[in-house]
Parts: sequence; structure tokens; C-alpha cells
Amino acid sequence: MLNPRTLQILQLLRHRPFVCAGIFLVAIIFLWKAGPHEYLPKSFTGDQFAFPTNTPTKVWDQRGEHVKAAFLHAYHGYEQNAAPHDELTPLSSGFSDEFNGWGVTTVDSLDTMLLMKLDGEYSRALKLVSEMHFLMPSSEFAPFFETVIRYLGGLLSGYAISKDQVLLARAEELADKLDPVFDKYGGMFPVFGVNTDSKEVVGPKIGALAEMASLQVEYLYLAKATGEKRYFDRANNVMSTLASADLHKTGGMMPIAWNLTSGVPFDSHLSVGARADSAHEYLLKQYLLTAQSNKKSLEMYIRATTHILTTMLYVSPTRHLLYVTDTSTATFTHAGRPTHKMEHLSCFLPGLLALGAHTLPLDDPAALGLDLHALGADMGWAARGYETLARQPSLREIHLWAAAGLADTCYLLYADQPTGLAPDEVIFKVQGDARYGLKDGKWMEGGGRRWIDEVEAWRVASTGSGTWKGRRLPPGVGEDAKPMVYTELERTRGTGRGRDYGGRKTDYPLRPETIESLYIMWRVTKETRWREMGWRIFEAIERETRTPIGYASLKTVEISPGIKTDSMPSYFLSETLKYLYLMFIDEEPFPLDAWVFNTEAHPLPIFSWDQAEKERFGIA
Repeated sequence: MLNPRTLQILQLLRHRPFVCAGIFLVAIIFLWKAGPHEYLPKSFTGDQFAFPTNTPTKVWDQRGEHVKAAFLHAYHGYEQNAAPHDELTPLSSGFSDEFNGWGVTTVDSLDTMLLMKLDGEYSRALKLVSEMHFLMPSSEFAPFFETVIRYLGGLLSGYAISKDQVLLARAEELADKLDPVFDKYGGMFPVFGVNTDSKEVVGPKIGALAEMASLQVEYLYLAKATGEKRYFDRANNVMSTLASADLHKTGGMMPIAWNLTSGVPFDSHLSVGARADSAHEYLLKQYLLTAQSNKKSLEMYIRATTHILTTMLYVSPTRHLLYVTDTSTATFTHAGRPTHKMEHLSCFLPGLLALGAHTLPLDDPAALGLDLHALGADMGWAARGYETLARQPSLREIHLWAAAGLADTCYLLYADQPTGLAPDEVIFKVQGDARYGLKDGKWMEGGGRRWIDEVEAWRVASTGSGTWKGRRLPPGVGEDAKPMVYTELERTRGTGRGRDYGGRKTDYPLRPETIESLYIMWRVTKETRWREMGWRIFEAIERETRTPIGYASLKTVEISPGIKTDSMPSYFLSETLKYLYLMFIDEEPFPLDAWVFNTEAHPLPIFSWDQAEKERFGIA
């Protein structure tokens, strides 16, 4: 005879289907409760693009004060726990010395303190700078690029705003200690780094574009401030070498890798992201800084942006997001294959395009001494891009459309995440990729829909029929795409709702590029939605990254609360918070037609060369 326990088990097995169904139902309820609600940020309520249009000035003033308080929180944490070292480690209450150990956060923050009128902090920082030395152990080397944009740029900007002579003196001293980087290969380009004590230099013969061609803004202003020809020569030699290089293979745009011994491109990999970004940025900014006196840098900027607009911008298949990617394996007959990778670093581009549209008469190239047809005449296959832009009713409009579409995408990369903060790199999916629920379609080599082709199709459809008929703006612009915040379950099992991209590097190192572009878009267009986007990003920074002594980078943006890492980069104080503050205050301390920001957000005043300087420096 069966015992009672066995009978009980058999009785349960008779009803197994009902038991399993019950367990499944309980599991579903549990996942529903723990899934979406657990991962949605507390402040995410409603449509993330439903921005108010009439936020009072008083509220914006208060928001500016919130950013100032954030800066004070971060800088005081650095002062009390890390100074005079380089950067605060905000989780361990320690420091790191990744940038020469001279106190980079102090120097990077000088102009932000002056902007925010933080007299006490600035006085203490000025004392540290006056006592700062630029020496290092024999085994270490100062990276030229980072030292120029952070230290030299910070010192020069602080001097430009305050006129404190000690800052200019330290800037000149630093530039002289960096000078050996130009000696190894005949002064064409700087090598990677130098020991500022022994003068020994280090670096490969193949250099990265951004590292060797992002000094013109700082060195030209230093030449103006000191009257010293040697600083002008350093910037001019780099620019002259770039201008004389044969760029036919890359459509007139500078590739990433260069041979430092010969001064010619080493490959045909084109990008506006890592290792390239600031070199393209400085083509325009060098021209603007010197009161629009260097026509060659302007010509190179127009060539670069023409290539970007006609070959490197794509529209995603379902949400129609406009994005910029890099291309490789270009030939004399083909633009190269897109990778469809988009970096957070590339989100400076919409701001740059908007700045160019704001400061240059793009609809009257003749006023700039330029002819698009002539620029493209000797560019081979790339000439088609110049012809395409020349056909457009307004070149300025094209630049602003691209700026707006890219800025929207850069913001959506924030709004799509549970943390409200953007991943460092994403990969956009192309049509026909069944893994992401996309249908087959007609594609170019490399996959994807080139934006300029869609603009052309839209123009045809606007007067006839076609996919884009009835649209007021071209594809990728004004899409009103809604944020798509994935739950953890959706993220781990696949895209779930067709977001059009996947995370490649999901960390958030407190980067400024999107905020920089939102600031410039606000100043250029006066559309308040750009400001509102900036405010939502700041709220996310406060919610997800704040620590008791500062702010911390995130390991991943895909889980909220964010997983913090022990790093607070100096650029968080020099760029991220500065651009947020400038976006929220009503006054414009650094008008875009009077000041130029270096790539580390250090503002320098626009100037003209006087006749004596032209003669001394050999300026034609």
C-alpha cells in the first residue's frame, strides 16, 4: 500500500499541466514587476521629446546655479582628496597621475572658475599654478596632444579672461619644454611625447591625425599673446604640411594615420571619431580664431565637410536616425566601406557644422573666395559630392539640417538608456539584417542608406511621389523619434523593439561632446528644446554619477542605478559642466563670433594679425 506522501505526489502529477501553468503565470507576473519598473530611471516619465517651450528665465537661472553647485562639489572633492595631483578617484578618495602629475584638473578648471565667478577657488588654483613645475621622472613622457589641449589651453584661456601674467608665463614655459617633439622629423609634425626634463622624445613614425594636428589654435594664440615667431612657425608648419598632402584618394579629407617622416597619409581610414576628431575641428577654428585670415584652412574645412556630408552620413532603417560613421579601404574610384560604428566622440560634429553655418556665408561661397565646382574638379570620384552639394538650393541649410539630425541622434543615445546617459560607442544596423527584424532592401556596397541620397530622393518626392512625399524636412531631420528604453530582459535577449543600433562600448566616462553640440545648437538656432535636452542629461548625471566627493564614470549605461568606476576626468570640469552652465545662463560670456573654444572647451578670443606681426611672422 502506498504511503500518504507518495499518494500526494501522484495526485499532483495528475494535475501537472495546471501546476506548470500556474508556475509560469507567477513567473511572468514577477518578471513584469521586476523588469521595466526596476530599470526605468526615476525621472523618466512620459515622452522624452515632449519638451516645454516656455520655461521661465528664473528657472534657467536656477538650473545654472545647480550646475555651479555640481562644479563646486567636484572641485572641492578634488582639492581635498587629490590636489596637487592630476585627477580625483571619486570612489577610493584618492588620485591618479595619468597626465604628467602636474595637477591637470586645476589647470583645466581655471576658466570654468572664472566663468562662474568662483574667486576663492580661482585664487587657490592660481597659487598652485604659480608653484607648478613641468618636470618628470626620466622614465615618463608627457603626451604632447593631451598636454597642449588641457594644460596649454587651460593656461592660455585663463590668461585671456583674467590677464593674470603668471598664466601666460607658465604657458610659454610649458610650450618651450614641449618643443623637442618637433625636432625628430624636421618640424613637420610633433611626435607623441617628450620628457620635459631630459628632452628625450618618444613615439612611432606613424602618427594619429588628432595627436599631430590639434595644436594650431593654442600655438597661434600663444604667438599673438607673446609676439614670438617660433610658436607661429610650429602651427604654420603643421598646417602647411597638411595642406600640401595629396588627399585625392580620400576625397579631400584627412585620414587618420600619417607618416611623420614624409608628411604624407599612411592609410585611407576616414573618421570624425577617436584619433581624428579635433584635427577636423581645428580646420574651422583656426580660420575663425585668426579673423578668417587663413584661406587654406577654410578650404580644407569645406573639403572635409563636403566629404562627410556626402559619404559618411547614413540614415537608420526603422527610426530614420541620422548618424555619422567611419569608412575604410577607400580607393581612387570608391569612397570606402562604412563600418556603421558611431562614437560618442563624434557627437562634437553637429556643433561644428552649426558653428560653421553660423559664422560662414555658406550660401555665398564666392564671398569666401571659394568655388565648390573648382574644389571638386580634381577630386576624381569625390567630385560627385561637390556637384551634389552645389545643386542644393542652400548649402547653409544642408549643414544645419545635418547638425540638427545628428544632434537629435546624439541626444537619443542618452534618452534610450535606463540611466539617461549615452554609451561610448554603438553599431547601427543596416537593412536586411534578419537578426534585428529588418527587411531586405536596396543597398550600396557596405550597406546602409546614405543621407545625401535620401535628401535627393526627398527633393524628388516633394514635387512628385515616393517614400518621402509630404515630408517638410529631409529624412533623418525632425523625425521626432521616441526614446526606447529597454528593460534588462529585452537587452539580454535581443533588441526587442527595433532600436536600430546595439551597444559596442557601453561605458560612460562623463563625456562632453553631445552637451557641447546642444549648447552650440541652442546659441545658433535659439530653439529651446536643445536646452531642455541638456537639462535632462544633467539630471541623469546627478542621479547616476554623483558620489560623496565628486562624480564617477559609469561601467555601463544599460543598468540603473549605474555601476560607477573610480574615475573623474579633468574634462568633466573643463568641458561637460562648462557647456552645461553656458547653456543654462541667459548671458553669453563667449559669443561664437568673438571667441573660439579649443577642443578642451577653453575659450580664446578671436584676433587679427597687425601689420608688424604679418611682417615678423611672414604672413602673406
